[in-house]
Amino acid sequence: MGEKTDVWQGTLALMVLKTLETMGPLHGYGIARRIEQTSSNVLAVNYGTLYPALLKLEQEGHVASEWGVSENNRKAKYYRPTRAGRKQLEEAARQWEEATAILARFLTSPEKSR
Repeated sequence: MGEKTDVWQGTLALMVLKTLETMGPLHGYGIARRIEQTSSNVLAVNYGTLYPALLKLEQEGHVASEWGVSENNRKAKYYRPTRAGRKQLEEAARQWEEATAILARFLTSPEKSR
């Protein structure tokens, strides 16, 4: 297996929201592991980036959190998407699909020689 790469700038919030929508409430460690699993262990989630992103999503009203007990009996903060977060996910996914479609046109269009 090759070296892991960091999550791309600007995509972490989208991946977190999609992970929570798909998996239901998760703690930070669970979110990170799921993102890494979904990427076939190509992406690495840096906790120094993940937790500030979760805090920002919470401050923006896109996720809510509550304390609970993890699978290994430790106190953990669980996050879940809010209605605003689900709406944000839809919009961000639409923008991402539009941007990647535009980029794909550049990458697949034949170069004209002059």
